[in-house]
Parts: sequence; C-alpha cells; structure tokens
Amino acid sequence: MAKATDGVNYGQLITQALTRGGDREAFIGPDDVPMTYAQAADLFGRMRHVLRDHGVVRGTGVGVLGPNRPEVWLAAAATFTEGARFSAVHPMSSESDLLFMVENAELEVLVVDPMFIDRAAAVAARSPRIRHVLTLGPADAGVDMLDLCPRTPAPLLDPGPAEEEDIAWLQYTGGTTGVPKGVAVSQRALVQSAQTIMASWEMPTVPRYLAASPITHAAAMPIVPTLLRGGTVVMHKSFSPETWLRTVQDRRINYGLLVPTMLYALLDSEHMDRFNLSSIETILYGAAPMSPTRLAEAHRKIGNVFVQVYAQSEAASVVTTLARHEHDPDNNPHRLGSCGKPSVGVQVTLLDDDGNEVPDGTPGEICVRGRNVMTEYWRNPELTKETLKDGWLHTGDMAVRDEEGYFYIVDRKKDMVITGGMNVFPKEVEDVISRHPAVATASVIGLPDEKWGESVTAVIVCRPGKSVEPDELVELVRSEKGPHQAPKRVIFVDTLPMTPVGKVDKKALKAQYADNKGEAQ
Repeated sequence: MAKATDGVNYGQLITQALTRGGDREAFIGPDDVPMTYAQAADLFGRMRHVLRDHGVVRGTGVGVLGPNRPEVWLAAAATFTEGARFSAVHPMSSESDLLFMVENAELEVLVVDPMFIDRAAAVAARSPRIRHVLTLGPADAGVDMLDLCPRTPAPLLDPGPAEEEDIAWLQYTGGTTGVPKGVAVSQRALVQSAQTIMASWEMPTVPRYLAASPITHAAAMPIVPTLLRGGTVVMHKSFSPETWLRTVQDRRINYGLLVPTMLYALLDSEHMDRFNLSSIETILYGAAPMSPTRLAEAHRKIGNVFVQVYAQSEAASVVTTLARHEHDPDNNPHRLGSCGKPSVGVQVTLLDDDGNEVPDGTPGEICVRGRNVMTEYWRNPELTKETLKDGWLHTGDMAVRDEEGYFYIVDRKKDMVITGGMNVFPKEVEDVISRHPAVATASVIGLPDEKWGESVTAVIVCRPGKSVEPDELVELVRSEKGPHQAPKRVIFVDTLPMTPVGKVDKKALKAQYADNKGEAQ
C-alpha cells in the first residue's frame, strides 16, 4: 500500500469515482447496454483479482487491445490501480509494430477483446515476453477474464499499492515521424491531468460524455473526471456523423470530444439539420490544428459550446485551453486561431534555441512545466535529455504569444518548410486555403525540389459538390502571405491519410506525393 507520505495515486481517484455512484448509469456501451456504478465497481474490483492471479504486480507491463467498450476501460483502470504499467495496443497497427511495442514496453500480459484475438495470439506466439492472454469474453485463444471474474473473492476497492512516481501509462506516440516512442506517464501526472481537466475543460455539472474516438488515447482523459462528478460515459466503437448526431439527441449528450476531421465531417453531413443538439454544453476539440473558418462555421451551426484543448502525450494531455467565452467569431475572429492560455496547474512559456524566453509576437518553441509532465521516453535517455531540458518539456511546437497572453501555434518545428531559404509554417498556409468556400480540409507539406530545396505543396479535400481551380488557391495564398508561401503544387484528393489518433499523417503524404508534379506550378 502507498505510504502516508506519498501523494494521491490514480487508483484513489478511480476507486472514489466508481464507489460513489450506486445505481446511477456509469457507462452505456456501444451495444446500448447500460452499466451502473455498482456493476462497474464490482467488475473492476474482480478484474484486479484476475490480474493478480496471473502474476500482475506493481510494475508489470500490461497491454490492452480493444475497441471502445466499458470492459476495456475497466481493465485499464484495474491495471492502473494495481500499480502495473498500462499500454494501449492499437488494433490498426501492423503485426511488426505490435511486436515492437510488446518488446519495447516489456509487456507480460495482454488483455484483448475477442474481435482482435487472432492478432493478439499471433503476436503472443512470436514474443517470449507474453505470459498470459486474457480475453474480454469467449475467444478461440487465451483465457476468458470475464468468465473468471465471478469466481474471485470480494472485489478489491482500495486505492492500490502505487506510489505517485510509478509509471502508470506507457503511451506510444502516433509514429508519424518514425519509430513510435514510449511516453512514460506517472501516477502523479495522471492525477494532475484529472484535476486540471475538472478545472479547465468546462465540464457540465453532471456530464453525459460521448467518447467516439479511441479511449486508448486522449478520449480516455475525461472519463475519470466524468465519473467523479457522477456522470455517464457513452461509448461508440467508431465515428459516423449520423450515429454521433442521433446519440447526442437521444441520450441528451452534453459533453464530447472531437478531433477537427470529425467536426468537419459533422459540418458537411447531410444529417446535420435532422437532429436536436440543444443538450450540448461543451464540445472539446484538439489533437490537430483547427481551421478558424470551419470553427466559425461550427459556431453558427451548433452554438457557442466549443473549448479548444492543446496538449500532447508528453504532458498527460493538458497544456493550454481556449475557453467557451474566448471563442467570439463576431468580435474577435482572430482569436479562433489561438490555442488559448495555460490550463490550471500548468506552466507554459516560449523559448528560442538557446533556451531564452522570446518576446511577445516572436515565434518560439512551446515549453511546459508542471506535475503533468512525463517522466521520460521509455528506455531512451538521449531523447529524454533532449526533450526534458533545463526543467522544461520541449514540445516541438512553435507558437507566438500576443500581448493578452494568448498562444497561437504556427506549426510543428519539424514540419516547417524551407523553400528558397525562406521558412514557411504549413499551418499558416492551411488556414488561408481553408477560408475558401470549396475547401473542406487542407494539408500543406514540403516536397523535395531541385530549384527551391522544398516546394510548398497543398493537398486538398473539397467539400461535397464543390470544386476550385488550383490557380485560385495559389493566388489566395500569394495575396495573403506573399509569393514564397504560395503553393508550388496543388493536389486534390478524396481523403487524407490519418494516424490512429485522428491527425493528418504528413509522413504518409510526403511519401505518397514525393514524385507528384501536382496541378499547379
């Protein structure tokens, strides 16, 4: 058990959340079946017994592979509370990537939804580390964890043995820049994240939270805060605009999280006007840059319900917040391009390459300090030293701060395009292109060019039934940002490649179009 001198661990928040709700609905799964708090607490406490019976102790690596369903989250919650080290194993990853993650994270136990048992069994057969495969229901391999749960003693509902600096979540980055990195997030950081979310993410008094993106990533973060407030978590296995809209109406959803591509799909959906969305109080958006033009459109169609959250895994998903009242398309439209101000409990500054704070209006790297910051990159001391430098987490994101203290991201440091010796931040070009009424989504990348070094290249998805000439977009950027930022190539596509967490996969775009001459020169 944790010593009296230790800080609060994440297991304490989880057990407090699950044991106070009684017969209230804690979860509604994708099969539309509700689970009460009492039922969830009982299953969670018995899952802890099953994990213990299969050798899980403080510090054991446990991987969870499954879609959005209450049992998947409860298995993760049991892992956290036992002081074990949780890793989400993404089902869309290749078998070789899964094997890399199992080996790198030193996983000994896999908890698997039956729909993914074939992949899990194949990986377990190739990895000598995996000792047990536990399934969330009957499957052709492994041991059915849910069948074992009723046979265990009384559920374990104590806060567990973890100390606050124990690694709780070994979260792997999206991998758009190469081999995925294991972000080691402590119990301490998860506790701070939950407290920051409750203070800064404008939760309704009793949330009805719709999780439609993977709960193995950022969509998991509001779950504990929602349960601590006696709310309900509604889960979808996948996102479809019509299903999302219908669920908001029928379940009176008042809280949700969307990545920009999901919000764009809602705005462009033919079903948008068919459903009553009046229950919504707050929609969080983040994970990727949001077009200010499309955000203003969302305000017109849905209302003043939006809160931007900027963060990264290395900061336990909390860095800055742009509050609802700070979204003002009519009087302060420029602020829709801001990621806001530091969230409660988080310090944020902008530093130059020498570690000096830059003045307002000058681009600098977003650097973060607080109890939410990761402990390390797992088994990677060199990258850890480079990223956690002089007491600050260096995010790799570039931003400017205005005189009112609002931060504006200009781009990822590594995504900057150098063309003809000039620096171009893709997000600035994307924002201009996205203002055109025919454009649904724009992604700007730099491609190799013999003359320019890199050529600014715009990859465009048009709105349904709309089209635009490449030269029109080139001229739009040239007039707004100058000739050096105008695209040398414009490529039209039906869809953009996405990472598992809903970000445009710019690495895939660069590989796909490296030899493409485009539709504009």
